[in-house]
Amino acid sequence: MISSGFYRCRCGISLAAVVIPLIAAGCTGPNTLVDGDVAFVRVSVLPMDSERVLDDQTVIVADGRIAAMGPSRELGAAEGVEVVEVGQGYLIPGFVEMHGHLPNAQMADMDIKNLLFLYVANGVTTVRGMQGHQSQFGMRDQIDRGLVLGPRLFLGSVPMGGASVSTPEEATQLVREYKVAGYDLIKTLEGLTPETFRALVEAAEDVGIPFGGHVSDEVGLRDTLAAGQVSIDHLDNYIKALVPDDPGATTAVGMIGLGGILDSVDESLINDLVQATVDAGTWVVPTMVLWETAFFPDRPAAQVVLDRPEIRFVPPEMVVGWTRQVDERILATNMNENARVVTLRRRLLQALHRGGANIVLGSDSPQSFNVPGFSTHHEMEFYVDIGMTPYQVLEIGTRRAAEYFGKVEDFGTVAVGQRADLVLLKDNPLKDISNVTRQAGVMVNGRWLPEEQIQRRLTEISQFYGN
Repeated sequence: MISSGFYRCRCGISLAAVVIPLIAAGCTGPNTLVDGDVAFVRVSVLPMDSERVLDDQTVIVADGRIAAMGPSRELGAAEGVEVVEVGQGYLIPGFVEMHGHLPNAQMADMDIKNLLFLYVANGVTTVRGMQGHQSQFGMRDQIDRGLVLGPRLFLGSVPMGGASVSTPEEATQLVREYKVAGYDLIKTLEGLTPETFRALVEAAEDVGIPFGGHVSDEVGLRDTLAAGQVSIDHLDNYIKALVPDDPGATTAVGMIGLGGILDSVDESLINDLVQATVDAGTWVVPTMVLWETAFFPDRPAAQVVLDRPEIRFVPPEMVVGWTRQVDERILATNMNENARVVTLRRRLLQALHRGGANIVLGSDSPQSFNVPGFSTHHEMEFYVDIGMTPYQVLEIGTRRAAEYFGKVEDFGTVAVGQRADLVLLKDNPLKDISNVTRQAGVMVNGRWLPEEQIQRRLTEISQFYGN
């Protein structure tokens, strides 16, 4: 079967990786054959340990891990291995969504399965969930056991903010409960008093769980960085921190109220904030595209729908809600102020990048017209538009995320022993970041999904929602 230059043949499945050296005189082809489940043959590999391309490689996967990798002239697949024979293609690690809003039990079962598939369909093989719910533990277990097709999940807790946590005692109790429940992170929200935030920090340190997310206006960015918050999402509170210390600077403004402080912003403080971020070792998850679309919009929702054909893959009622939210924000805010906020946020991200801050890729999906997986591609293209190189963006979306989790030996690169979360692209993304959208297939936890299978499922999802 021939499809877009990619050749596939299915020869069966083998259960163990076994190296078979070929030493018989006169034999031709690779001198080592490796048993396994799937082999990518004659593929160019972007290992993502540095900016390089390994041409004409064979990559063999067994039991969900990369079992062997080497030049195709030296390494081949043993009989019975499913072979993905690549005429021209680029194999890279799966992408990591560092700010996803995962489904909860209130969603219909089919909606949950569809949403999870949208991540995988776009090469997103790992998601850090940032809107915790008890039902997500069962979801994660079903994915890990192969009962549901979805990305690997790291789960943030039920959000802790001023609306739900009013005393230091409550903060301490909830942090301990969320740790015992099995969450990977304490999700922070606005509205925490300094006393309650300190209690959260102390409890998190005591039980050994990181905390990250939003920044409470009452606490402020600098004190949040100093407290060791692991991530600042959405560039939250960075603009407010550019207002010199005075009585007005302590006023809670929230995201929509930023226009009221723009005239007080001192951009000469940007480099100082960048250095504070670097010194703290905190990770920044900017979520730029979503915030420019949803919170500081420059066009009505109807135009956004036309710009993003992937809207057909989400439930219609979700689109109705997004449309209402965006149009209401346009009526409630000043569009000129929105444009100023957007420009300032871009300058902040550029400065953080130039200054060496830890940045990882997050798109805050699904939210206002940010469809899971597709939104990751939009975010990548945005970063290139503001000055990052394609390699830097790919690094942010793969290996750097593994560094955040302290799991560089587990995923984030293409190397022997790594988890087999991979994306096969038709063209080199180092030359054009938009090539991340031109897939030949995705592998998640060792399961190979050729693009034609992905497209069939996407068509089914679109039809399910009446499109």
